[in-house]
Formats: sequence, structure tokens, C-alpha cells
Amino acid sequence: MTRDDSLRALLAERPFGVLATLKRDGRPQLSNVNHHYDPERGLLRVSITDGRAKTRNLRRDPRASYHVSSADGWSYAVAEGVAELSPVAKDEHDDAVAELIDLYRAIRGEHPDWAEYRAAMVADERLVLRLRVDRVYGMAR
Repeated sequence: MTRDDSLRALLAERPFGVLATLKRDGRPQLSNVNHHYDPERGLLRVSITDGRAKTRNLRRDPRASYHVSSADGWSYAVAEGVAELSPVAKDEHDDAVAELIDLYRAIRGEHPDWAEYRAAMVADERLVLRLRVDRVYGMAR
């Protein structure tokens, strides 16, 4: 396994990380989030909320970095890429909600009440951040 493969495996194994977006003044804005990384597609996805700082930042400048670390903290991976945002969930049966369901299943499995979940995604104005990973760096043990 190459170093790059080891770092991508860490992205796939760890469910939580830190999303870094760029504020208007160029400084990073950091958010703890959970994610799903598909190594075959090189795609990292996160459920985010419309109107939050990270969402506004990504609409203005789609460059983003994502950091994960091993359970002991000694290994880490940083994924860099250009973000793409899905439409905001507006209807319980729209494509945005369908992708949010797919993402939930990839992260957690089945939800106990999909109707409740669908309604919450619309009420929360959720959308999916898709980060196509162009580069990964870090320390793999």
C-alpha cells in the first residue's frame, strides 16, 4: 500500500474531521463535522446547513481542506479539493433530500424514521458538500 493509499484509507476509516474553508479575509474557518469518503470516486461528502459560515465561505471560494486523525492522534490526513454544493433541500422528496439520505446511510446506516428525517432536512435547509479530493497529504503509521 502506498503512502497516498494509507492516507486515503484513514479518510475512509474515520467518521469525524475538521472542515477548513476560507473566510473573506483569507483566514481559515474550521468546523468539526462527520463525513463519508468514497476512495474509489475520490469523493468526500458532508451534510451542511444553508446560511452557516462554512456554506457562505464555500459559495464565495470553493477551495477547502479536510483534516482527519487516527484514534491515537499520531496519524493524520488532509484532503484538499474544490467543493461543489448540492441544491438546498426544499421538498421532502427532492434530489437534495435523496442525496442526504444516501449520505446518512453511508455514514450511519438506516434511520429509525425516514419521514421525520426528510422533514428535518427541509426544515434545517440542509445540503450536501461534495469535495473532490485533488490532493492528500499527512502522516500515516
